[in-house]
Amino acid sequence: MCSFKGEYTENLKDKKTLYAVEPSVYIVGAGPGDPDLLTVKAQKLLATADVILFADSLIPEEILELCREDAEIIKTANQTLEEILPMMIDRVRSQHKSLVRLHSGDPSLYSAIHEQMHLLREANIPFEVIPGISAFQAAAAKLKVELTVPGLVQTIILTRISGRTEVPATEELASLAAHQASLCLYLSARHVENAQAKLLEHYPAETPIAICFRIGWPDEKIRVVPLNQMADCTHQEKLIRTTLYIISPALSTTKGRSRLYHPEHNHLFRSSH
Repeated sequence: MCSFKGEYTENLKDKKTLYAVEPSVYIVGAGPGDPDLLTVKAQKLLATADVILFADSLIPEEILELCREDAEIIKTANQTLEEILPMMIDRVRSQHKSLVRLHSGDPSLYSAIHEQMHLLREANIPFEVIPGISAFQAAAAKLKVELTVPGLVQTIILTRISGRTEVPATEELASLAAHQASLCLYLSARHVENAQAKLLEHYPAETPIAICFRIGWPDEKIRVVPLNQMADCTHQEKLIRTTLYIISPALSTTKGRSRLYHPEHNHLFRSSH
């Protein structure tokens, strides 16, 4: 895994005067693990922010190499929101500092920022959300697949199975599986037998699935197996967390072609021949 060192990192840090950040909270998506998948804006914020609140159980420490040497780094894996929020308010309001709240993946998915944003608004603390690459995107890239193949599948569903966090009844996994779309299943390794049973209600047993563990980390694992081997493979690999399942016809060898670049397809920028 490439880490941010050398001239590129120093150039980013030298640009602090060119990329001024206001006293504010910046909720930043760190991507799935590989530091090279950070957005440019995320890199700039990390290189200039005064304080970094770092979800250290989910984000590799190599990403911190991009931060200012004098930045205050606070690890938060063992802290509750009730402990984290006062630190955010104090650093921004009382100390007039810029603060990056670094989350894994993309903040819009399973990142628990909803309640953070609500409380920051109540406290009149300004904040901004910076998107990141999600695990399903990084996994598709590693698998070298497109999850929307013309004539085969055109819908992507991002979901999870009920666990300690309940899924609404209208989003029950079996009902979503009925669409036979590209289904990306997060946070479900501990309930894999139940998930497999619900998926088999609608997907053929031989449907290829990808089991993706710690995508973007040095110890990542990707296994592609038939759906009916989903649970067995998960147990054989001893996977209980940080695992994404992709269930999709797009993982098959079936070919499809987009109309976008077809010679018979004309549009605003290409006239018919």
